[in-house]
Amino acid sequence: MAFNLSRRLAMKYAAAGAAMLALLTQPAFAVPAHESHLKPVATISDTRFAIDTPQGRAEFPLYLSKDWNVAQPQVTRAVIVIHGKLRNADVYFRTAQNARDAAHADADSTLLIAPQFLATLDTRVHDEPADLLRWTGDAWMGGEAARAPLPISSYAVLDAIVARLADRKLFPNLRHVVFAGHSGGGQVVQRYAVAARSIAVLTKEGIDVRYVVASPSTYAYFDAQRPNAQGVAAPFDAAQCAGFNQWKYGMDNRPPYLDDRSPAQLEAIYASRRIDYLVGGADDDPQQSALDRSCAAEAQGPQRVARAEAYYRYIQARHPEGLKQSFHIVPGVGHDGARMLTSVCALSAMFDTQGCEQ
Repeated sequence: MAFNLSRRLAMKYAAAGAAMLALLTQPAFAVPAHESHLKPVATISDTRFAIDTPQGRAEFPLYLSKDWNVAQPQVTRAVIVIHGKLRNADVYFRTAQNARDAAHADADSTLLIAPQFLATLDTRVHDEPADLLRWTGDAWMGGEAARAPLPISSYAVLDAIVARLADRKLFPNLRHVVFAGHSGGGQVVQRYAVAARSIAVLTKEGIDVRYVVASPSTYAYFDAQRPNAQGVAAPFDAAQCAGFNQWKYGMDNRPPYLDDRSPAQLEAIYASRRIDYLVGGADDDPQQSALDRSCAAEAQGPQRVARAEAYYRYIQARHPEGLKQSFHIVPGVGHDGARMLTSVCALSAMFDTQGCEQ
């Protein structure tokens, strides 16, 4: 991969026209997500990660706080922050920087990474090379293969980032790797915790891996139970929603990246992960614009707080032997990525600060 922080000429956007530019510069969190994810992103990172496969090479955009092509012996922690369905990785990168600063973490010893999963409409509007990975709509959220230039799963992209971090020639003193995401990014992190194939390359080096799942719309269930009216897992009547157990809500019809393992195998791995579930205490609006209101999502509960509580209750009940997982409601916060990822509990999970009760 060629690391290049130089900005391209502003003229790269001229073809999109002044009207499109005005649209693209709207504040990321101010626009209803159910509309904004259908619009092209304002900014695509100039930093590229070359991913080699037996089928060929593709380029992937991401934001980095350090050049990871040269040895970084001072780095002890890497935080990978996943954007939501707006694909605004630049916004999440700034949020990661704000979180690092709020935690008083040493910038020199912390590597921040914000991957950018693009949709096909992004590369149609922006003047980008043909080898840049892009997905159909938000298929990247569930680990589906890219539409072009190669059919690479979005989770395989995360695996490639993991492999880079596991290179002891580049990161000889890395001790902590954190995956964090809010909303759609929280969905990605939760599903990647289920699906990830390559985490062992980190753990065998003694590197601690942690997942921070903040306010996703839904979760991946491992069987056909869903919360009843009391929020307790019970057999679900499929007549109410025929697709309730389709991936990414359940285990049916999983994409190729993870259909080589049974639901029981996936759950066993998931139960071994270190996961922090966070949800905003005010993120309880059943009509919130970015909330998934499909019948498969509604089967998990009426709104995010209820769905988060029910899922944590579900996974605890299935593993009475105990989990390395915790659940926290962040008081007074609605569906706000910046506030959630800079909350006391998020800082504790990402940077091991004090103040969030475990």
